[in-house]
Amino acid sequence: MAEKTKKRALGKGLEALIPKSALLDREKEGNSENATQGIDINKIRPNPHQPRKEFSKESIEELMASIKKHGVLQPILVSKDENTKDAYIIIAGERRWRACKNLKVKKVPALVKKFTEQELVEVALVENLQRENLNGIEEGKAYEYLIEKYHLSPSQVGEALGKSRSYITNILRLLKLDPTVQKMVEENRITPGHARALLTLKEHNKQLEWALRIEKEGLTVRQIEKFMQEEGSKKQEKRKSRVKEKDVEIMSIEEELKGYFGTKVNIISGKKKGKLEIEYYSPKDLERILGLLKGE
Repeated sequence: MAEKTKKRALGKGLEALIPKSALLDREKEGNSENATQGIDINKIRPNPHQPRKEFSKESIEELMASIKKHGVLQPILVSKDENTKDAYIIIAGERRWRACKNLKVKKVPALVKKFTEQELVEVALVENLQRENLNGIEEGKAYEYLIEKYHLSPSQVGEALGKSRSYITNILRLLKLDPTVQKMVEENRITPGHARALLTLKEHNKQLEWALRIEKEGLTVRQIEKFMQEEGSKKQEKRKSRVKEKDVEIMSIEEELKGYFGTKVNIISGKKKGKLEIEYYSPKDLERILGLLKGE
């Protein structure tokens, strides 16, 4: 049973991604730890670093029905809680633990493994990612953690987890959505496909407005993609219209200022007032432009 758990948790190339992962050290652990133990359910608590935050009520109820009929067929994986005496932290199997708790089961079968706090984070991420048991936002946060923690590129994460670079970057883009829209994805009120289509909208209030409409009207991903294309076309037409309406003299002044500052300059004219935009590309470039403005 322990050998099967190890193979399922490790992804292709994952040992290169997380070289110190406790998953790699299982062969060195004592045989006594490989034995299933019955542990008081009240001495077990969820892993605070678990990336999965939402658990489907339906899936828990289905698991409860199965446990009632067949018992707990697969032990949960736990680690001793170093901060509390005779307590354990769940590494894998939180749904089973929740189902047993609802059924008022006193003891649950468990495998006890030794993990540091850092390894608790790594194992929880790997276990969930390899089982594809996360929604889009949770998955994005997990990838973000791996990238920031180990200074990896999306390509390296994708290679280690058997996914393409574009898949990883597309999931990461979901984290740019309005926080409420992200919550709607986590709660399965809209799908990651819907959410990706909404990324074409830069304004968070627009993203939320459309997300609520998707939920209310039951719009498909294809319908939303079509609406977003139409919105994009309208904005493009407005931009073209603004360019056409720009005064020739204003455009001439823009060109003159571009030559002087050595960067892009845009003049937006209104009926009574306007705006002058001067782009800079680094703090040093900003200092150079400020020097030109001061006549230095």
